[in-house]
Amino acid sequence: MLRRLYHQQPESFAFTPANLEWAKGQIEKYPEGRQASAVIPLLWRGQEQEGWVTRPMIEAIAQMLDMAPIRVLEVASFYFMFQMAPVGSVAHVQVCGTTSCMICGAEDLIGVCKEKIAKAPHALSADGKFSWEEVECLGACANAPMVQIGKDYYEDLTAEKFAWILDELAAGRVPTPGPQNGRFASEPLGGLTSLTALKKTHDANASVALATALGETIKRIDGSEPTATDLMRGTHRAKSPAPVPKKATKKARATGAGESDAELRDAETKGRPETGAVVGSKPRLLKKPRKGGADDLKKISGVGPKLEGLLLELGVFHYDQIAAWTADEIAWVDEHLKFRGRIERDDWVAQAAKLARGEDA
Repeated sequence: MLRRLYHQQPESFAFTPANLEWAKGQIEKYPEGRQASAVIPLLWRGQEQEGWVTRPMIEAIAQMLDMAPIRVLEVASFYFMFQMAPVGSVAHVQVCGTTSCMICGAEDLIGVCKEKIAKAPHALSADGKFSWEEVECLGACANAPMVQIGKDYYEDLTAEKFAWILDELAAGRVPTPGPQNGRFASEPLGGLTSLTALKKTHDANASVALATALGETIKRIDGSEPTATDLMRGTHRAKSPAPVPKKATKKARATGAGESDAELRDAETKGRPETGAVVGSKPRLLKKPRKGGADDLKKISGVGPKLEGLLLELGVFHYDQIAAWTADEIAWVDEHLKFRGRIERDDWVAQAAKLARGEDA
């Protein structure tokens, strides 16, 4: 299969400070003259940061490792774990299509992908949130059919269950990974036939328990992850969702019941620190644009149609909203957009301030 660079490329690439520090540590593992050995981990971390491998990323990594850019491109295009085109902002779904999964219903899962995401693999869904591909064996044959989403496996799937998982992800929720039919791990469907005296001491197997405890199933690597030492010593504290005010029940948020218009407006527009789900502080967001309609956010260099759509979904409609962002609020938006470093790198705040004054950015 011929793998080329995507036809539309960003103007630049730079590792975030945390990822740059990590990358330098990888390079230092190798003796002088052998820095090129770090090319795969650097490409992987770059992909985790941006979602896919871009030309500017290849050129930046080539410069860091004193390699010709074509050599880095050769590595990226050879290994299929590297995505050569943009992927979904929420998740890229990998469907195992090898023998065990195929005979257990993988084709039905692919049908769900074609229906709910895109007709062709490696194409973005209409809202830009998802992409998918069929891959070779992922090593979970006893739990076929299965898919990998982010870091984790969703196993023992049916088409209906898989469709539900995609709907949950699209709504901003993360379903519990692992077997989806009630199995603990990969024991026989009819129950244990050996080691029957063993008692289950946890609600989920170790892999599922870890994914749930970390609370980062579909979160891409950004340098904030716990180290192996943290996990062994138990010094890492799992992230927990931000508390929801008692009045703000799901039904009330949908209908406005139980809260005054002023309370709803304050809840929607006033920034406040997120206490666990993400970093930074929530900026001032709006439920809808002001009279006259939303500003053309694409006038900000670095904001294309996809990013504009994500900003509108968040509740960012106007230049003055962006111009007022603090460093903590930039971190919050960065986390939600999944384009980490883009806001500061392209200086959206300064550009938005000029546009808000009627000047050219």
